[in-house]
Amino acid sequence: QVQLVESGGGLVQAGGSLRLSCAVSGLTLSYYDMGWFRQAPGKERVFVARITWYGGSTFYADSVKGRFTISRDNAKNTIYLQMNSLILEDTAVYYCAARPRSSSMFEYWGQGTQVTVSS
Repeated sequence: QVQLVESGGGLVQAGGSLRLSCAVSGLTLSYYDMGWFRQAPGKERVFVARITWYGGSTFYADSVKGRFTISRDNAKNTIYLQMNSLILEDTAVYYCAARPRSSSMFEYWGQGTQVTVSS
């Protein structure tokens, strides 16, 4: 059974930092590209960041570029999202997801972790 479990969310003041983690079980992480998505209240879920299966390439939404960093530790079956210089607009539920190397679709999703940025 595949499980993706996010953690590290919480309440933080604008300008602060958080580090999200996503622990993966039930699949071999090195065969998957991994991503972070987020969904703000009343809005659709949107892409935040992606890292290739070997960790060599990363991609970011323009809204987080320069502030967020995605990373992975295949040995620990865990991916991370370091979020710095948080702004109010970063408030959302954050989801991690796994995409097989041969696929264009993210097939496995976590339940999400809430990030709330206050002024």
